[in-house]
Amino acid sequence: MPAEPENPDTPDERQTAAVQGLFLKFQPMIRTYILSIVPDFTLAEDILQETFLVVSRKAGGFTLGTSFPAWVKTIARFKALEAVRREYGRRAVLSDEVLDALDTETHPYADPTEIDGRVQALRHCIAELAPQARRSIEYRYRGDHRPPQIARLMGCTVNSVNVTLSRARAFLRDCVNRRLSPTSS
Repeated sequence: MPAEPENPDTPDERQTAAVQGLFLKFQPMIRTYILSIVPDFTLAEDILQETFLVVSRKAGGFTLGTSFPAWVKTIARFKALEAVRREYGRRAVLSDEVLDALDTETHPYADPTEIDGRVQALRHCIAELAPQARRSIEYRYRGDHRPPQIARLMGCTVNSVNVTLSRARAFLRDCVNRRLSPTSS
């Protein structure tokens, strides 16, 4: 992600630097919002970058002191929907009601950096999963496949997939909590 300008000279450069600073401050919230629409980490990171570029380009149109999260979520929403349509076609777009609910949801984390920490912990924990469990999780959450589809893809029973997913989720929950606990350092 581009860094903020070092010595902004003009009011436009100061405005852009201020808005970019807000983007960096709220980046974990923006990433989480994008991931709620696009449950694919790689695509979500691309959308986050595209959102940053649009925010930088439109910085002069943002009024400092107003709700930056609302403004940036609108931009992120359009970029995410555009990417979803491009990658998956119309069938994968969430309903307007769901998107509106995501827009109004307030995230329970007080500190935006905590979200980044949870995402990083989750990435490490996914890497620690057994290969079959990791494939099951990836099919389920990246590929949005249901257990019967996963069973066909992996050549096993639906019951086996359900057990594997349940154990993998429990492992991930415990692993993330362990990595984030103050005594795990």
